[in-house]
Amino acid sequence: MVYDMIVLGSGPAGLAAAIAARGRDKSVLVIGNRWQDSPLAKAERVDNYPGLPGRTGLELLEEFYRHAQSAGTEFVVGKALSLLAWEGFSITVGSQVYRGKALILAPGVVRAAKYPGEAEYLGRGVSYCATCDGMLYRGRPVAVVGLAPDAPQETNYLHSLGCQVVYVSPWQPQGLDGAIPYVKAGKLAVKGEQTVTGLEADGALLPCAGVFILRKAVAPTDLLPTLETEAGVIKVDRKMASSIPGVFAAGDCTGGPLQVSKAVGEGHVAALSACEYLDK
Repeated sequence: MVYDMIVLGSGPAGLAAAIAARGRDKSVLVIGNRWQDSPLAKAERVDNYPGLPGRTGLELLEEFYRHAQSAGTEFVVGKALSLLAWEGFSITVGSQVYRGKALILAPGVVRAAKYPGEAEYLGRGVSYCATCDGMLYRGRPVAVVGLAPDAPQETNYLHSLGCQVVYVSPWQPQGLDGAIPYVKAGKLAVKGEQTVTGLEADGALLPCAGVFILRKAVAPTDLLPTLETEAGVIKVDRKMASSIPGVFAAGDCTGGPLQVSKAVGEGHVAALSACEYLDK
């Protein structure tokens, strides 16, 4: 199925966008973490959202989610690992690919400082997707940088393919296959020549042909390298349109203030603009 609109992000901006798009009878898929895992869910009290003062962040999000769900929004819980902009947008989540005609970016703030060498060797040994690229390294040494809750499971998958895996993380992994070596390290750097040749972990070099960096989320600029940014946030116009045709952005990813009402308003505008784009 090809959706009219795919929304990346299940926070206030993403849910507001979904509700607005469904109001225009567009098919919508929201891809993101569980809404209960949104940073807003940790707020003990929200007093500045019009008409609903004194709610907890969790209560607000639950109302947003139920509204979007009752309007006919579809949901996929997971992390967008790759994105292809061609005849619309194809987004990989796990082993599944979802297609949409327009895209709204509402991932919140993705704080992911890159390691030295990471950007330089992206696509030349550095990958963010074990499912996508694991077969390329069958029988070869790889290092996994485990920064996400599902990283041990992804590492087990690489091991099952026949990759020679070492798991690197600042903290002890839960659920990692006992046959996979674990290296505790926090200061990392990707090393290479034409392609990756190793991962430096706290000063020790781990020779490898590939490095899988598994974070909780992939930054929009990693999914869409040509996406224009300004001062570290996605650059948009008054219609929440980005520099890429058919791609809109809303919420914290476009800059401050980091407020629920601002995110909801931008999500609504982004969805209406995306509907206008689709209708043309």
